[in-house]
Amino acid sequence: MNSNYRIAIVDDDQHIRNLVEVYLKKENYQTIGLESAEEAWELWTSHPPDLWVLDIMLPGIDGYELCRRIRNEEDVPIIMISAKDTEVDKILGLELGSDDYLVKPFSPRELVARIKRQLQRWYKYSRTEDSAPNASAKIEAGHLQLMPEERRIFWQGEEVDMTSKEFAMLHVFALNPNRAFTRADLLTLVWGDDYVGSDRAVDHLIKRIRKKIEHLPIESVWGHGYRMRTDGSVQS
Repeated sequence: MNSNYRIAIVDDDQHIRNLVEVYLKKENYQTIGLESAEEAWELWTSHPPDLWVLDIMLPGIDGYELCRRIRNEEDVPIIMISAKDTEVDKILGLELGSDDYLVKPFSPRELVARIKRQLQRWYKYSRTEDSAPNASAKIEAGHLQLMPEERRIFWQGEEVDMTSKEFAMLHVFALNPNRAFTRADLLTLVWGDDYVGSDRAVDHLIKRIRKKIEHLPIESVWGHGYRMRTDGSVQS
């Protein structure tokens, strides 16, 4: 199965790129080494990989901005690597959408293990969605309509493009209108019960969804989390 996965390593340090590629190729992964965010973005627009390993300190566009751009397009797994080891740096990386954060210097074996975990989670998540009961049933919640089998979302009759995690989040809310979820609940339901990272990832995802659907009735529940109301009223 590994031979089907393409891993992109974006780091301006050729030694690190080569070292990571050697270990990944031993596990039969396909690899692509890139030294800048500009090269990475060109790859994304032409032949995107199955997982990204991004260094933060890159010449030109940095890894944070590259992560943000990729995440705005799709929910492909992203692992950030950096010599920056403060809590603020890690939280920023996770808020921008990375799935994991590894501090340099790191063990290549540990990075490979984390890559395997992310791909296994992604593969399991995709398969679980496809095989879920009533996966083809249309779901309606107020002005929101989901078509799970086709992975399409409509708001007031107009189709809206959503990434996989955005779709998963709206799927949870649409199935449970007016129910308040904690951030921990949403992390488990959308990211999986083995997710490691800040619960601010939930806030970031909600923010992205709100930008795409301006009047979507998802409201913050103070001291708790979020809910989606179906009566049309909403408090931010």
